[in-house]
Amino acid sequence: MSEVNSVTNPARAHQVPAEINGAPSYGSAVSWAAILAGAAGAAALSLILVILGAGFGFTAVSPWSMEGLSVATIGFSAILWISFTQIAASGLGGYLAGRLRTKWASVHTDEVYFRDTAHGFLTWAVATLLTAALLTTTVGAVVSGTASAGGQVVSSVAGTATSMVANNSSSDEGNNTIEYFVDSMFRGGSEQQATEAPETPPGEALRIVMRALRTGTLEQQDTRYIAQLVAQRTDISQQAAEERVNSGFNQLQTALEDAEISAREMADEARAAAAYAALWMFVSLLLGAFAASLAAVYGGRQRDV
Repeated sequence: MSEVNSVTNPARAHQVPAEINGAPSYGSAVSWAAILAGAAGAAALSLILVILGAGFGFTAVSPWSMEGLSVATIGFSAILWISFTQIAASGLGGYLAGRLRTKWASVHTDEVYFRDTAHGFLTWAVATLLTAALLTTTVGAVVSGTASAGGQVVSSVAGTATSMVANNSSSDEGNNTIEYFVDSMFRGGSEQQATEAPETPPGEALRIVMRALRTGTLEQQDTRYIAQLVAQRTDISQQAAEERVNSGFNQLQTALEDAEISAREMADEARAAAAYAALWMFVSLLLGAFAASLAAVYGGRQRDV
């Protein structure tokens, strides 16, 4: 009789859900409203916790030596806080998605668990994308300010050492370092000359030394010429002047090599720290995905009670 009524009354036929294997089908199994609600809650909590962690980090860092937490302690604390942020925010989002989803009628229990898990995972994915978009804006600039400052220090040190040796950079730090060693070659040896106002060494000597740094060797004729200038300025013998020039040039090369090695070591430490942070970020994201899926299943169970 119902079949006859559905045929004779098309409007009533549209109101009856289609049946698949004896169970009614109500359209898509994905509840985007619940997913977006859970993702919004997860992204908001994640943002709040990241800002709170940044505040704790700034209070623990001190520009004075032997004060504040060590770098290792700060790094370990940051890893723990990021992991906690992912677990807490993703868990909240997954629970909201599982609890707010409409209850499925006539669906097998295993299928319900799978759908709840999928809703939790999708909530984590959407929340992660939203948080990443937020952290690339002004908030991200505030949070990453300290790391950017540290990177600028490392790059400036490495750039100074490289430019002094290879590029004859016009930076004040590089020029002052080279000029200091050139000035030391022209220092007077007597107390009377030491009390007199020092004369500026000839610029030609500085240019010779700069060229020798690029080639790696101070030629003998250049050594004799600079030694003559030193002997005239300081009233010492030609042999003593040549020894002073060779000693000063060797000291300058050693100082630049030490600066370059130090810059490379700092760059290598920064590279290792970046790789370490990326690996832990990957682990924390996996923890967040698992927490969101598990919390969605738990929320679904409480919904179906």
